[in-house]
Amino acid sequence: MKRNLNAIGNQLFDLIIIGGGIIGAGVARDAALRGLSVLLLEKEDFACGTTSSSTRLIHGGLRYLRMLDFKLVKQDLNEREILLKIAPHLVRRLEFVIPLLKSALFYRLSLPPGLWLYNRFSHGASLPHSYHLSAKETVTLEPSLENTDGLVGAYLYYDAQVAYAERLCIENLTDAAARGAIIVNHAPVTGLVSKDNIVSGVRVKDELYGEEFQARGHIVLNATGPWTDTILYKFEAGRGYIIRKTKGVHLLTDKISNNALVLFAKSDGRLFFIIPWLEHSLIGTTDTDYTADIDKVYADKSDVDYLVSELGHYFPDFKRKNIHFTYASLRPLVPKNNKSASDNSRAHRLVDHEQQDGIRGLLSILGGKNTAYRGIAEEAVNLITKKLGKNEACITAHTLLPGAPGVIPEEQEKTAQASGLPITTVTHLASIYGSRMEKVLKYVNEDKRLGNPISGGGWDILAQIKHAVREEEALSVNDFMMRRSLIGLRPDQGLDAVDTVAREMAALLGWNSTEIQKQIATFHTAMALGQLYKQ
Repeated sequence: MKRNLNAIGNQLFDLIIIGGGIIGAGVARDAALRGLSVLLLEKEDFACGTTSSSTRLIHGGLRYLRMLDFKLVKQDLNEREILLKIAPHLVRRLEFVIPLLKSALFYRLSLPPGLWLYNRFSHGASLPHSYHLSAKETVTLEPSLENTDGLVGAYLYYDAQVAYAERLCIENLTDAAARGAIIVNHAPVTGLVSKDNIVSGVRVKDELYGEEFQARGHIVLNATGPWTDTILYKFEAGRGYIIRKTKGVHLLTDKISNNALVLFAKSDGRLFFIIPWLEHSLIGTTDTDYTADIDKVYADKSDVDYLVSELGHYFPDFKRKNIHFTYASLRPLVPKNNKSASDNSRAHRLVDHEQQDGIRGLLSILGGKNTAYRGIAEEAVNLITKKLGKNEACITAHTLLPGAPGVIPEEQEKTAQASGLPITTVTHLASIYGSRMEKVLKYVNEDKRLGNPISGGGWDILAQIKHAVREEEALSVNDFMMRRSLIGLRPDQGLDAVDTVAREMAALLGWNSTEIQKQIATFHTAMALGQLYKQ
């Protein structure tokens, strides 16, 4: 990806995408693969919103069966299978244990038919079907449940995890850019260019240099998730399609379990997870309506109290001191029948504003989730190509993402020997970049200093910083720490690495000492949001 704003003003694009989350990225890749000229604009950084603050699962959504949303479950299970094939280096199988308690008769009775349906909808998938475990077998598989009061058994089923959801987004954008798309972050859309109810482009501000310009396009797609309404209000479009925003909170804690656990809250019956994530546990999520500032979302004391209290029913020894930090994001839901936040459907809706509002050239994607991004993109680009009079077919279901199929352990060993890097470092790089780690190692071959660790708290190396700036449009410390390397999601939040990262990026981007300190301060402010629940 190369930031090239000079080329934008002189070009008429087939498609302008507003929003650089996973759905916008998926649309950009699909459209570019079909030969469309594409411009994607992101107001902050790619994957910086809902995409990177999710539960990091690729799943059919077992709990959506309780909503009787069978169509959504079937679609998502199909997308799960596709992602396991086109991104096996990022999307991997994950075992889930659902403990059965003597006191929870309803779940003991309702889970068997639900899991039977899940198995049926997964027919032909590569993952095994679910099965029942006795209490003894449950504790053998998951010793952390040994002291759970009233444990009578469990069910084991399989879904998938994308530990680095940010990388899934980046790789879609990388592939789109390689096929001609222009991808720009830190460039908010300030308005729509229109006349006589025809949208013909957007007005954009370059946040890095303060310049403003216009971009022209046949079709503008609003793929901004929780910010969907903000874009529509700029044109007074989409009345009746207001996004329902609900907050989801997660806790990063000491490792609690070996497997993923599906638990049910005693206070309200909601399902929540304990997910093994790297060497720790990710606990979540909550689901509450949100009406405050959408650019500043964080976990407050009540959010954390809820999760800690519900977790205590299964793990009585868990304490708040076991929490390293929290993060929160907003789900953009399509409102449906005034249902509760937890029962509102996760299905998406593609809105053609020409049909709905008489506004030609404007489309919006409402709702959606990480698992379904590719299928949503296919649906959107099908409509876009139809409007443009083109008939290119979608090929994303069988076209590998960059980095796939990954690097097998034997090759990692050879790479470690050839590069002189520890095997732990090479394994870590392979888990992030897949086969694209060769591009990172190229910098080490050119300058051995870049093989040094960024800090003593992890396996990331200096070469990743240069790669992120040169190849992946990392233009701020936050971009690198949170979405190119995920150092900021370590238990220590990467606070021991931020100064080094800022200095390395300064040398590449020409920052002066004032800008270095500003970047460091901005990162510290962002990390402080994860600690606000203590106040």
